[in-house]
This record gives sequence, structure tokens and C-alpha cells, in this order.
Amino acid sequence: MGSKRVVAVLAGVVVVVGVVVGGAFAFQRELVYLPTGGPLPSAGEVGGRDVVVTTGDGVRLAAWHFPVGSARATVLVAPGNAGNRLTRVPLARALNARGLSVLLVEYRGFGGNPGRPTEAGLALDVRAAREHLLREGVPAERLIYFGESLGSAVVAELAVEHPPAGVVLRSPFTDLASVGARHYPFLPVRWLLVDEFPTERLVARLDVPVTVVYGTADSIVPPEQSRAVATAARGRTAEVAGADHNDRVLLDGAQVVDAVDAMAG
Repeated sequence: MGSKRVVAVLAGVVVVVGVVVGGAFAFQRELVYLPTGGPLPSAGEVGGRDVVVTTGDGVRLAAWHFPVGSARATVLVAPGNAGNRLTRVPLARALNARGLSVLLVEYRGFGGNPGRPTEAGLALDVRAAREHLLREGVPAERLIYFGESLGSAVVAELAVEHPPAGVVLRSPFTDLASVGARHYPFLPVRWLLVDEFPTERLVARLDVPVTVVYGTADSIVPPEQSRAVATAARGRTAEVAGADHNDRVLLDGAQVVDAVDAMAG
């Protein structure tokens, strides 16, 4: 192959790589956040109560509150990166059965809510949810944060500033770049990402009880990452044998519900 042809081939490769990397950078949030929109039923149709919380940057977010009388504690549920609050109703019902009130947070851009999700935006969303509960009369010391996958990083960040009674993290990753590199090994993920979600680093700063629940067959978040988060948090672990990331047993299964219930004392 002549030198000119070699140069041409290399130039073509560079262009292709540039297009792939540039596209990944430009559309990264479309790969990270996978919201399901509306319309949704009213909360009353699924046993809850419709609420609206307003964030620090003025976004009005719909959420669902599932209160119980004489609740032992209230659980603020921060979901993962996909779906909407309707898919978390079984968890709310299971926790209600244990005497726990539940607020299902719905991020901006999810479940028909306005706005586009970002790391900074989700931090504002859970703060607004917490403030709503405090205004409703829920004592701060009777709050439990539950984070699912990406939501684990969201509640960990919240807990650093506003410590709860306890934190339960379901299938947490160490940071977004680490789990992203697992699925996109051909991309310089750590250089590209604008949202970090550094769960491991955040939980190391906590001084509250932490329990990590994870599946041993998780194909999305490697189990070793969840164990690393538990180690950094000096927390407990609940290992769900054979469970993959989106299996029902990790939504409202006994080990998940037991972990939250135990935080309520």
C-alpha cells in the first residue's frame, strides 16, 4: 500500500473515530437517562396521593405520596435512570404494609414532568421532595432515603448535606464513568461524561447507617461495584442470589423491603 493510501486510510479512521466520540459526547444524556413519559393515572387510582413539588430552579414536578397513619418512618424513593413512578408503586405498597409512608420522587423529564434530567437537576429534585415532606410535618430524623441504581448517587449526595435516619442503596455503582466503561469499552467514557454521580466518593462522607442491596447476577451494574460502595460507606450488604438488575425481586422483594424496614427501627 502506497504512503498516500496509508495516509488516506488513517485519515478516514480518524474521521470515523471523531464522529463516534463526538456523537457520544453530544448525545450522552440520551444514553444515560431513559425516561418513560405520560400520561399516567392519578395517584388515587393506585392508592396514593398526587403532590407537586417545586425545585430551587422553579421546576414544578409531579410526584406520588403514599402516607400511612402513625408511620414509623417516611421513605423518600429516588428512582434509577429509566421508567417512571408507576413502575415503583409495588415498592410503595410493600413499604406501606410495613407501616412506612413513601414518597415516590419523579425527576424532571420523567413521567410527564417538564425539564431535562442532569446530575445537578436531579440533586435539586430530591431536595424539593425532602422539603415537601418536612413541610408536611415529617420529622427529619424519621426520614429514610432509598436510591435505586443511579438514584443511589442522587440520595447519597442529598445525605451528605441533609443526613437522614438511614440510607438504603439498591444496585449502586461506584461512579457513572465506571459503569459506563463497562458497557462502552471502546469509548473514553471518563473523558466524555459531564455527569459524574460519584456514589462511592459520596458515601465515604456519610455518618449514618447504610445498607446496600444488590443482585449477584447484575448485568448492568457489576456486583463488585455495589460491594465497593458498601465498603466505602462502612455499611451492611444484602446479597440477592441470582438476581439481575431489573428483576422484580430487586423492586419489592423481601430483602429490599427488609433492608428499608430495618432502618425504621
